[in-house]
Amino acid sequence: MELEIKVPSVGESITEVTLSNWLKNEGDIVEQDEILAEIESDKASFEVSAESAGKLSIKIGDGETIAVGTVIATIDTSAAGDVSAKKDEPKAEATKTEIEPKSEAKTESVNYASGTPSPAAAKTLSEKGIDPSAVNGSGKDGRITKVDANKAEKPAPEKASKPVSEISTPVAKPGERNTRSEKMSTLRKTIARRLVEVKNQTAMLTTFNEVDMSAIMEMRKKYKDTFKEKHNVGLGFMSLFAKACVEALKEFPAVNGQLDGENIIFHDYADVGIAVSTPRGLVVPVLRNVETMSLADIEKKIIDLAGRARDGKISIDEMQGGTFTITNGGVFGSLLSTPILNAPQSAILGMHNIVERPMAVNGQVVIRPMMYVALSYDHRIVDGRESVSFLVRVKQMLEDPYRMLLEV
Repeated sequence: MELEIKVPSVGESITEVTLSNWLKNEGDIVEQDEILAEIESDKASFEVSAESAGKLSIKIGDGETIAVGTVIATIDTSAAGDVSAKKDEPKAEATKTEIEPKSEAKTESVNYASGTPSPAAAKTLSEKGIDPSAVNGSGKDGRITKVDANKAEKPAPEKASKPVSEISTPVAKPGERNTRSEKMSTLRKTIARRLVEVKNQTAMLTTFNEVDMSAIMEMRKKYKDTFKEKHNVGLGFMSLFAKACVEALKEFPAVNGQLDGENIIFHDYADVGIAVSTPRGLVVPVLRNVETMSLADIEKKIIDLAGRARDGKISIDEMQGGTFTITNGGVFGSLLSTPILNAPQSAILGMHNIVERPMAVNGQVVIRPMMYVALSYDHRIVDGRESVSFLVRVKQMLEDPYRMLLEV
């Protein structure tokens, strides 16, 4: 019997995916539930496993963009008995140096020599600056899988055995005008399409303000050790901003709403998306019911979601259904920017870099750590008065964090 392996549905709005790489070769005997391949949607990466034991026949090569439901391989279940035989085969002698010839794969991209990383693994290792030769592969014939690449750590730099002057480093030749073409990933194409849609289909406007971060920085300095000792997590700025936004959303519900045809949907809860930069692009994991969470709960959840998002292990459901979004360009040094709405939400708050600036306080010029904040909003739903008042309320609570925590 021949069993078809199809691309599974990975989300209601996702119609196509990219087959990142095969973890098995053409003609391999596979076991039930064994991981066969990795696929990449516009938001996350997923694994495809064998639904039954048998002999694998690959139909789609690495790097192909295909529709959900497409048959990517078949498994000849009549060869399932070979799995047991495969397990009972004696291991090759350690002294053997020649590699037995393998059956030819359907596409060139599915045959790999020992120590060769898969495309996804190669990308991860490149981003980490790790030489593939320093990684032990756990895949077939010693192939380096994405899991191996995620676990790999860059070795500590060794001291140069030669004087620095004798170490050759590649230098670009003056006047070179090289170019290269790189296919857009599924995620990057989706980001591009959604940004254009937001700009064209919403009445987006941005209002700005500035926050004196002195009180928050003093509070963090005073309680950071106690907080970490009690909750086993650090106290960051993002949890305080999330708390401040949630309190302001209660007062200005339109900022937490969204347009649905001729209706406006208001939410009595706050599902806050936190924008996270990953090697594949920007993703927005969602923290559910932030209005019920403590600062420690928020910090732990952010660490969990952001970590899994960067590793490509976050699910589609964890990135859908947010009612409001916060993005922090300050971690990259941004002083001021205009964040773009995360449709269908009606507003997004942009945090920025903290910079010491001279400020007039009680008639005196003093140096204070200041942050510009920006609120982009859909003017079809949110009026100027509401948007400005929302941002002022966020500013008030951040400049007096004890008031925020006491909900006064």
